[in-house]
Amino acid sequence: MPVNASQTVRPNSPAIPDEAGANRKDKGYRRYASNVERALSLFDTALQEWADYIAFLGRLLKALQSKPSGTTDVPHKALVAKRLSQCLDPPLPSGVHQKALEVYAYVFSTLDRDGLSRDLPLYLPGLAPTLSFASLSVKPTLLSLFETFISPLDPVMLRSALKAITLALLPGLEEETSEEFERTLSLLNKIKSAVGQGLERNIGHSNVSGDQYYWQSLFLASITSPSRRQGALAYMVRELPPLGTSIRPHPGSNHAEESEMRGVGRKLPTQIEAVTTPEPGLLVRCFAAGLQDEQLLIQRGFLDLLVTHLPLHSAVLRQKVVSRDLELLVAAAAAVVVRREMSLNRRLWTWFLGPEASSGPDDSTSSSPDSTPTITPARSSNLQLSQTEYFERYGLAPLVSGVLKMVVDDSLKPLEKARPFRICLSLMDRWEIGGLVVPQIFLPAMESVWQYQRLAPSKEALEEVLRSANVFFDAIESSLIWAELTKIVIGALKTKDPKPPEVDLLSPKDRLDLVLFVITNFNIREEEMLAIHIPMVTLALIISLRLHFEAPSNTFKESVFPVIEIAFDIAIHLFDLIPAKILKSGEEKEPKARSNGRQKDSSPQTLQEIQDFYHNLQRGSEDATPPLDNTNVRDLLLHNATQVVAHGLEVPIQVAYLEKEVAFLDKLLRKARVSSLEDDEEPDNGALVPVMSSLSTALDAGVAKNGIEMLPFPTLAVLVSTLEMMSNASPSKAWNSNHRVRQILPNLLTGLWTYISPARPRHSVEAVRCLWRVHSVSPDVRLVEGSIATLMLQDEDGHRAQNVKIEGARRFATVWAHSGSTAKIPTDRRLNSGRSLHQSGKRIKEPIVLAQPLLLLLDSLFDPKTELFMFTVSWLQSLSSIQLIIDFLIDRLDASPYLAHERYSAARTDEQEILDKTGASLEVDDCLYYLQTILNITKHSTANISASLAGKLNATNTNRDKHTEEAGVSGPVKVIVDIEEPAMTVQSYLTQVCMRILEDHHQEQHGGVRQRISVLQQTSASLLKQLLLAPSSTMLVAMNLEESLIGMLSRAVEQSDNMLQLPLMDVILIILKTRMTKNDALFTPHRRPTSRDTIRSASQLSVSTEKSDKDNISVEPFIQTSALLDCLTFGISSPSNHPILELWIRFLDNCLPFYSSNAFQVLMPLVDTFSRSIESVFQDLQAVFAGTSRGPHGAGEPITVLNALLGGLEQVLARGHDQLLQDEGHSVAIKSPEQVQGFFGNMVSGVFASEAQKSRPTTANNRLTVLLCFKDAVRVSFNMWSWGDSGLGSSPRNASASFSYMSIRLRNRTRRILEHLFAAEALECLETLVEFWHKTEAEGGMVESSTVFNLLHALEASRPKNTIPALFNAMYSRTNPNVLDPIRKSTLTSELSDINLAIFLVAYTRSMEDDALDEIWTDCMTFLRDVLGNPLPHRQTLPILLEFTAILGEKIDNTNFGEQRKMRRDIGDLFVRLLAATFTIKPLAFSQDLPLSTNEEKGLHHPSDFPEPPRPNEPEDVVAIIASILPKISKILVDTDRITAATTTISTQVLTPTFRWKTFPRNVTGSLLDIMRTMSRIPEASKSWRKDVAEAFNDPRFFHTNSLDLVWNGWAPILRQWTLLDKERMPELLSRLSSPTSAGIMFGVGASSARLEADRKTQLNLRRIATLMLSADNDMFVVNLGGLQEKVVDLMTATAASSPSSITRSEVYMVLRALILKTSPVHLASFWPIVNAELYDALSSLYPTETHDTYNTSCVLQAAKLLDTLLTIAPDDFQLREWLFVTDTIDAVYRPSDWRPVALVDGLAETLDSRAGAPHSGINPLAGAQQGLRKPLLTSAVVGDVPMESMVDRVLRPFLRQLSINAFESTYRMEAPDRQACCDDLLHDLFDESTLV
Repeated sequence: MPVNASQTVRPNSPAIPDEAGANRKDKGYRRYASNVERALSLFDTALQEWADYIAFLGRLLKALQSKPSGTTDVPHKALVAKRLSQCLDPPLPSGVHQKALEVYAYVFSTLDRDGLSRDLPLYLPGLAPTLSFASLSVKPTLLSLFETFISPLDPVMLRSALKAITLALLPGLEEETSEEFERTLSLLNKIKSAVGQGLERNIGHSNVSGDQYYWQSLFLASITSPSRRQGALAYMVRELPPLGTSIRPHPGSNHAEESEMRGVGRKLPTQIEAVTTPEPGLLVRCFAAGLQDEQLLIQRGFLDLLVTHLPLHSAVLRQKVVSRDLELLVAAAAAVVVRREMSLNRRLWTWFLGPEASSGPDDSTSSSPDSTPTITPARSSNLQLSQTEYFERYGLAPLVSGVLKMVVDDSLKPLEKARPFRICLSLMDRWEIGGLVVPQIFLPAMESVWQYQRLAPSKEALEEVLRSANVFFDAIESSLIWAELTKIVIGALKTKDPKPPEVDLLSPKDRLDLVLFVITNFNIREEEMLAIHIPMVTLALIISLRLHFEAPSNTFKESVFPVIEIAFDIAIHLFDLIPAKILKSGEEKEPKARSNGRQKDSSPQTLQEIQDFYHNLQRGSEDATPPLDNTNVRDLLLHNATQVVAHGLEVPIQVAYLEKEVAFLDKLLRKARVSSLEDDEEPDNGALVPVMSSLSTALDAGVAKNGIEMLPFPTLAVLVSTLEMMSNASPSKAWNSNHRVRQILPNLLTGLWTYISPARPRHSVEAVRCLWRVHSVSPDVRLVEGSIATLMLQDEDGHRAQNVKIEGARRFATVWAHSGSTAKIPTDRRLNSGRSLHQSGKRIKEPIVLAQPLLLLLDSLFDPKTELFMFTVSWLQSLSSIQLIIDFLIDRLDASPYLAHERYSAARTDEQEILDKTGASLEVDDCLYYLQTILNITKHSTANISASLAGKLNATNTNRDKHTEEAGVSGPVKVIVDIEEPAMTVQSYLTQVCMRILEDHHQEQHGGVRQRISVLQQTSASLLKQLLLAPSSTMLVAMNLEESLIGMLSRAVEQSDNMLQLPLMDVILIILKTRMTKNDALFTPHRRPTSRDTIRSASQLSVSTEKSDKDNISVEPFIQTSALLDCLTFGISSPSNHPILELWIRFLDNCLPFYSSNAFQVLMPLVDTFSRSIESVFQDLQAVFAGTSRGPHGAGEPITVLNALLGGLEQVLARGHDQLLQDEGHSVAIKSPEQVQGFFGNMVSGVFASEAQKSRPTTANNRLTVLLCFKDAVRVSFNMWSWGDSGLGSSPRNASASFSYMSIRLRNRTRRILEHLFAAEALECLETLVEFWHKTEAEGGMVESSTVFNLLHALEASRPKNTIPALFNAMYSRTNPNVLDPIRKSTLTSELSDINLAIFLVAYTRSMEDDALDEIWTDCMTFLRDVLGNPLPHRQTLPILLEFTAILGEKIDNTNFGEQRKMRRDIGDLFVRLLAATFTIKPLAFSQDLPLSTNEEKGLHHPSDFPEPPRPNEPEDVVAIIASILPKISKILVDTDRITAATTTISTQVLTPTFRWKTFPRNVTGSLLDIMRTMSRIPEASKSWRKDVAEAFNDPRFFHTNSLDLVWNGWAPILRQWTLLDKERMPELLSRLSSPTSAGIMFGVGASSARLEADRKTQLNLRRIATLMLSADNDMFVVNLGGLQEKVVDLMTATAASSPSSITRSEVYMVLRALILKTSPVHLASFWPIVNAELYDALSSLYPTETHDTYNTSCVLQAAKLLDTLLTIAPDDFQLREWLFVTDTIDAVYRPSDWRPVALVDGLAETLDSRAGAPHSGINPLAGAQQGLRKPLLTSAVVGDVPMESMVDRVLRPFLRQLSINAFESTYRMEAPDRQACCDDLLHDLFDESTLV
């Protein structure tokens, strides 16, 4: 509003002259002013008790009364106003308040109306808060002051101070029954009228009337001041006009909508315009703030006001208020239901639903709790609205929008996230509201929870939100839930994807994910859901999937696959919930016929019917009935699921989810119990006929490709599942008679056969399992057996051959292996059907499944010239046991008619003598075949035949009595065994059979039979020889053919001629053995160690050599060993030799004795060959499982090849190590665990012992060679051992079983060789692993590094009792090797330092089990004592050993072995001594030039939060190590004295040097502060800790810290604990502040430096005070506020020439900011007069006419920040003074045309702008301001690096210009203050060293 400039004269500065210019020369006035000054001076000296205040006020009143006549001015009025406001302090008694008001009255009476208007900013701030705490006797006096002096003032000044005056008087309205209520109400109305009259006189310059301006100010007061809201509510109840007037319906209209539309734009009544103009949003926010108040009575009052004065249908809400504000109001009102208070809910329902419908035309009774009549929109005789219609028209839209905003809010706080669910749950108490709101809220609410599960800060937060969401979900009608879910799933699967509006921002996959989340996390097991909704929704989903697949436009992009997969997951999950009785088959035929007709023709129609059904339910239709009964649903599900599966089989690209389709159909068939194939004459009319047809088509298409890549394995697995599903769902008769099944199974077996390949083991285990599943559903028990046999005879082109192909044999071996390893074989659906050989525990008449394929494979043993023969022999030898094969062959042999029948009867008839010669020949041939097969096995399975032959014979194999009786036919031989005798072994039984056959003297006439029997006997003799006799000696061959043979062998390897290699190797070996030596011992071949070998010696491998005196006698070979060596390496490394690699390894083993004289020269090439070969094969195997390679075609099985190579490597290393031990002359002694544990005694005692035998350089070189080979072997073995840990994540899901099988076999094999290596050379092997561990740690491979520990814990040879001493030896070898025996020294072949080993020692000990401490305790104690005896060599590792000691102490606490007290005492003593030695050898001060930790970060590292802190980058980081140890020191050092000694050492050696070093505080790290914080919780460290904190805090350099995060997270908790323990910190700091003085420093040489020194000390002490306040809890220093206020007042008297000077004002303002942030407003009442005056003076110094040396630019900047903080926090008491600084009314936005600012900031901004002559060119403080929390504008980021010379123009001027507008907008947005942002900015200022003197 325009204000006449002549009505008020605004001073240019608040330093208003104390007397008019005319009175300054008046002698009487000067006397008057002197009297007032003397009276004011008493305030600083004479006030001790409340009586002194009264005396002071009396003296001041007397001085004021001495004014000359005619004087209308008060001298020193600024100071008078300040002292009077201080006398109105709340703690003072009412007598003082009464006397102060008496002085106020006299001062006001002295001033005329214009003078009081001019000086109102001086006096009103002191009076404004008084009514809120005044006593009953004081209140009338105060109200009289307002009535007499303030209300008649100039309206212009009243307008500016209107909000403050309103806030000052509102406490008088809090009690309606009080005496002051009516008087206060009248006074407010009087002020409103006065402001209105002033505006009416200038109406031409303002478009805001007096009433409008007053109401807007009242709303602002209610919004910003919760403590005055009760009074504002009382005023509005009395004075707020009813706003419920709505537009009357037009006489000719029948619809309320038309009436309202006609009323839009019409002018509202004047009284309503007064409330809503110019900003109706303030009215809404006033009500919203009241509805969100914490007090129940205030919420109830505002709800009453809503019902009576502001109904939903009011024209104000429909026309004036924007939709966003209406949503805010409705949401705030709805939120009151969270309190679960019926009185609030009742009023809310009345507001939402409108007054109850009238009973007649004349009845206008309202249901409002208040009896005030309102005008309702639908209460006439011809126009009625029900409550539901009323809410739907007026309240539904804003309520839904408001709740949706709460739902989609991105807050992560669980209370905020659960709030909308609780609101909706309470709204559902009224169906008229909940029934309309919930349908629109349900899906967004579920989506909100779904998204929150991925963003929740913790599991507990998610569970809290889910609890609220579940309660909300359970209260919703089932029909609504499933209607919304059905809409989502159908929409997500439509081709054109019409997205539902509620989830239009989600992709189809996300929408289905949402549905899956809902059905898995919420209760959907209600009876109605299970019986009606879930079956229909499942049906709708399956129909939608079918239509999706059949859509012609569907291109099956990869992006669609996840959608389909999730859809099937939903369908399966829902179907699992349906009870079986719901889908039970019906008996009526007609409904079935109808459903069949519907199935084939009307799936889209059925889907539409389901959608219509739920649409009708949502509309509330009571006639909505399910379109389908359960029988129809079942039949339609079966039909559509069948079609989906059939379609999936026809389209190969759908195999990704075909498995889920089959699983769903299988569940449906099992639960519905319907036949898939009927038992009638036409079996093809069943439900699964389409599936069968599609299955047959798919397999036929695959066969047509005629290749190994016929069908992908996942497809085959799904096809097998499909067959199982159909078999389980079909009657046995129908299944066995179905001709298509017999056509499908052979093709399916052919497809599976291609994946049973040892060279490509990716799916081998799964394929074998599928094969047995096919057998379980086969209608013919011989089908699988015949198919496998046929496939074994086929070549790669599919042509059948006479003999088994090598690839077929390998695949059969794979089937055999995985059939035995398969844990579970599917249960056969047929009773007494064929079974696997592995299940044949007794004799059965049915054929064994693998019998024919096995016999086909064993037939290869008859032809040793084939490759198949070599494979079969290798396979038999690789089997762990051949007992099953032997039992099977004996069973067949025993069943042979030749052996089973009696030879001749006593009396034979002529018919019996006439034998069928052909039949006899067949019987003999049958027996001969099985006997020859057993002979072949005994010949070629020498590794495991002995165990099988020694096994007991099955009794059923020899029990032929019943069989013989049934046969009734005599035979030539009878084997009789008495089953009562002890069990017979296989060997004895075969011996008996052979003997019987040999003893039979047959006299058959037929020559053919005789010849066959002769062969049978020969075979028996051979078998007997194998069973009873040892092998004969090898014939010596003395021919010089070795060189040619070696060349031939090399060429055979080149040409991959495996059959030629075997005889060549045999001949070569025989010749070389014969020519090599005449010593019989050398003819004994070294055997390859097996898994049954044990570690015989701790110093050598498992290969044992029998030594005698002749061991060293040898004959030099007459061959060129280099040629043989080249041949050996070439043959072993050749990939084509993998099938016969075992034979090459044996050949190598037999050749190694030939190199006894130069064993070390051939060791390295051989080990290198083996290593490269192993790595090559292993890499190929990894590539196969990674899917990047299919493996070499025709290659041997990788696991077999690797086993052979590892065995050869082990043999070579064993030979080399044995030779080394012989050369070194050491005796090989078996070390017991006790000897290993006690090695330190020997080590120390043998320091000066001389070696028994000096090592020669040649021996040293040989040892180095062997150890390097050991390193290569360890590296290769570890890579394979760790494959199971690192490779599993990359293995596909459908190959996980094969991967596990392969990795476990590799791990077991490499574990054995590692056991041997560690037993032989534990120290070198361990160093190799440590080196690998450090490399992976440096590369960040946490998984790989942990694998090293897993290996060490898995090996028996590397148990802690062996590993820990080895680590000690390795460390001593690098620090002090002279104390070790030579045998215990490391050869230092690994690039490891003692620090690396110490770090590994700590990590290994931490990973070790606590119980293992018993094994290593003695060694550890001895080692630590030795280190302390001579710590200098270990100076680099002492800190790490300190951590090692701490880990030992921590593990003691978790165990109970030994003497606990003694052990704890020992470890504690060692820890204290080691701690002292650590700092004695290398004091911390030597490393203080740089930060202690190389990994210093801004944030803190909390070792207590992690059980295993990460290793520091530098092992010398002593501080980080101590920080990790200190939290557990009570477990390490149980004794109090030791804890005290340790903490004292840490304080003396770590903390004190750090704080005293020249780099402080840059050398302080997070770890150091962790130490201090931990010590604060240790009672024994209290004294030293507090001393260190005090020393650091009082250091002048403390505020040079650059990392504010380090201050917040490190120093602040420490200082908080410090102040809690020491209450005298704040008084002590206050005592350091000296009052400003000017005596003695005006002149003199050192005046300037003394002043600067005083300024610096004062600045530092003030910053320390502010820092302590920020660090401490709220209100912690309330008891010190009196002393603080006194010091603040003293320092504010400083001038530019005093000491300390006024430059310290910046720090004073920082202290005030800290005080405001950390102290409750109720304790700050006495500070406000001081803050008010100081702020006013500081900001006023910016006026160009003011020349103040007291306030420099830095002081003004801090004063502006203080004001910014006050406006951000907005304390209630400051709001009474806010108008002095900023415009706090609507004038901040809606300014009159000739408006002149009264607020200091606005006037100052105009003055600075006018002086600059142009808009500001600096930065905009509001740029980038974020909404949400009210943040300060003038932050350090805004100030930046702006120099002080440009600070006013570039920073302060734009800040001042926008401060009022920003304050109003923050209030309008109802933002909560961001206290943390204020604290952060203050902390930045405190630690800004550039502002220090």
